[in-house]
Amino acid sequence: MEQEKTFKTKTGFCHILADKIVLSRDGIVGNVAKVTVGNNITRILIIYGIITLGLFYFAFNAFQNGQTLQPIIFGLLGLYLIYGIFNSLNNSAIPIIDRKTVKDIRFRKGIKRLTRSRFEVMFQDENGNIKKRLIMLPGSMTNGHNETEKAIKIMKEEKLLK
Repeated sequence: MEQEKTFKTKTGFCHILADKIVLSRDGIVGNVAKVTVGNNITRILIIYGIITLGLFYFAFNAFQNGQTLQPIIFGLLGLYLIYGIFNSLNNSAIPIIDRKTVKDIRFRKGIKRLTRSRFEVMFQDENGNIKKRLIMLPGSMTNGHNETEKAIKIMKEEKLLK
């Protein structure tokens, strides 16, 4: 039987097997993620695009009514969402990654009480494109520090993290 190493993620668990990395969703947060995102992020990017169009519409409308602060705020928020959309085009939500397709794994430490720590897994998909899969680790309210240390230890033991 294969030896499996597991650690908690934001929405479930990450299972490191000899030949693949499997991400499973568990509990309420995992079920919500499964419904909203599924296995690709196209739905989320479309929602961001619709919100961006709405922000630009309200900015234009406020500008025509002679307001200055609202168009600037709405315009900047819209530009930030466009930046996020373009940065996310190569992201993936695939739950199973073959270890032989993994090109690089980087650890990004979160900013305390602001962002979560995460692993960025760069891998090659079936079409030969390089994709990025984010493995978000638990936050500070759910024993995030200890789970992060455990995850780093497992990734180093498996020689996935340098």
